[in-house]
Amino acid sequence: MEEAFFEDPIFSIVPKAVPKEHRKIFEIVAGPLEHLLGLRQCAALYDRIQAHGSAHAFMHEALRQMDVRPQVKPEDLENIPKKGAAVVVGNHPFGGIEGVIMADILLSHRPDVKIVANLLLNRIPQLRDLTIPVDPFNRSGSARTNIGPMREALHWLRSGGMLLVFPAGEVSHLKMSPLEVADPPWSPTIGRLIRRTAAPVLPVFFRGHNGPGFQAAGLIHPRLRTALLARQLMGMRGRTVPVDIGRLIPFRWLQRYAGDEDLMAYLRWRTYLLGHPTRREKRGSTPAAIAVFRKTRPLATPPETNACRREIEQLPTDQCLAQSGVQSVWQATAEQIPLVMQEIGRLRELTFRAASEGTGKPLDLDRFDAHYRHLFIWNAEAAEIVGAYRVGATDRIIERHGRSGLYSSTLFDSRMEFFRRLGPALEMGRSFVRPEYQRSYSPLLLLWKGIGAFIARHPRYRMLFGPVSISRDYSDLSRHLIATTLLQHSQAKDLAVMVRPRHPANFRPVRVRGCGHSPPPSCFQDFKEMCSVIADVEFKQRDVPVLLRHYLNLGGQLLAFNIDRTFGRVMDGLIVVDLTQTDVKTLQRYMGVAGAATFLSYHGAGATTHGVSVDESEAG
Repeated sequence: MEEAFFEDPIFSIVPKAVPKEHRKIFEIVAGPLEHLLGLRQCAALYDRIQAHGSAHAFMHEALRQMDVRPQVKPEDLENIPKKGAAVVVGNHPFGGIEGVIMADILLSHRPDVKIVANLLLNRIPQLRDLTIPVDPFNRSGSARTNIGPMREALHWLRSGGMLLVFPAGEVSHLKMSPLEVADPPWSPTIGRLIRRTAAPVLPVFFRGHNGPGFQAAGLIHPRLRTALLARQLMGMRGRTVPVDIGRLIPFRWLQRYAGDEDLMAYLRWRTYLLGHPTRREKRGSTPAAIAVFRKTRPLATPPETNACRREIEQLPTDQCLAQSGVQSVWQATAEQIPLVMQEIGRLRELTFRAASEGTGKPLDLDRFDAHYRHLFIWNAEAAEIVGAYRVGATDRIIERHGRSGLYSSTLFDSRMEFFRRLGPALEMGRSFVRPEYQRSYSPLLLLWKGIGAFIARHPRYRMLFGPVSISRDYSDLSRHLIATTLLQHSQAKDLAVMVRPRHPANFRPVRVRGCGHSPPPSCFQDFKEMCSVIADVEFKQRDVPVLLRHYLNLGGQLLAFNIDRTFGRVMDGLIVVDLTQTDVKTLQRYMGVAGAATFLSYHGAGATTHGVSVDESEAG
């Protein structure tokens, strides 16, 4: 709690200095006020739980007696580090119960936890071993009083302990501009503590806030708001309190902030980001998700299985590019596999609809399929297509059809100089792995081994490019953060000036409630930091799309972003990859040792270590 008007006993406004012979009279007079302020109810609760001597047992029993039910996702609990120094920062919407909840959660995971808390809480014997008492009221002597506690907090972190702090120091309250209930500015002292200990930070967000009567009282006078905190605490009885715990933020992402205020503004943004609506709303993963944009027609009936099998068996054996167990990668023209193409078109639409994309038609087939190569995985045992890629050789397509023969021309207007600069290149697109195979990264890996084998046979194609999509399953905030970060860190600026999106993406900042008018960070320190932020925002803690991660791991660079209005309003980033700049071990993974050597020898290139470091085994 912020402050109280009582001294001793713990939950009384009768001063300790009142002589014993007069105390009874004071207690009679003060009784109704103590009841009105909720102090008598607090005292009754304390009487019921004071026998629980340890801090953890005391906190846990308080929640049980009050029937307060924290609601935390199991995957969020996994974000709590089991050992090592860490600072846990949280918003302060209720003024009391959040400290009890978080202490109970943290102490359930590790014993070495302390809370930087209001010095008045130190008067509760059961909490003295848990709290580092500070004076949060910015009075004339507060700074001097807090020197000792801050030294204790510094020592605790340096010894490897966990420290829970509410940097606002006081409860969230109504602000008129913008009109919202949020914390006051976060204390820069906590930023100084973090920077001096180089401790990682765990953000925690509590959803909800105190009611309109409490907020109105605070507008009359802050002390009136303070006086009502005990009543608010008792008013939490029987409530469910949603708690969001974000990813641990390593100190290397924090050390770029030279000032304590800037550091705390960033941590506040990362904390309130956990309250973004996207994180609690499950977005549609059904065909109805794209019905917002067009009338969705039923999927086509799949072709007869044996007919597809016969088409594949009739392909020349040298068109088999890779194999793993019962699954093999084949390459063919549309003319060679008309029934398989029907199934590929059906599965494309099925898979894209599951990600809130798609054409809305029974089949996802277009005029480009006729002159592109199709790489697909065939599961011989199940007799089904697992996934596919569409590959277009720009030198041949432009010669025969002009630039309009490339699918990317429907999304981006590219000058002819762009293709001259690229040289012979492969346009990659329409990739998918059907939903039931997406639990494993293996199908995408096998597809890329097929692509690697194709390139090893045709080593002149050193450049890959094409659109990689970020669907409407991602919030506007996430799409904005992904696009602006990649354009900042991974843009091929010399090529980008030759490309113009036909429907440019809107990159206006998306404000996070609780952070005033402050915009989000303009960019992040590295790709992994952005992935961590996206995982905090998105439902089920996804980070960036797996295919985008894959291209970046190859050394991909973004050129521009376009909104595809005919395909579920996905945001397509045009990406380009120079395979001669890809790490040689990555090339060997897909081309094989001999194939990678042949490819690099053809281009007179040696091994490199370019590309974003991404653990693809975690990307599936």
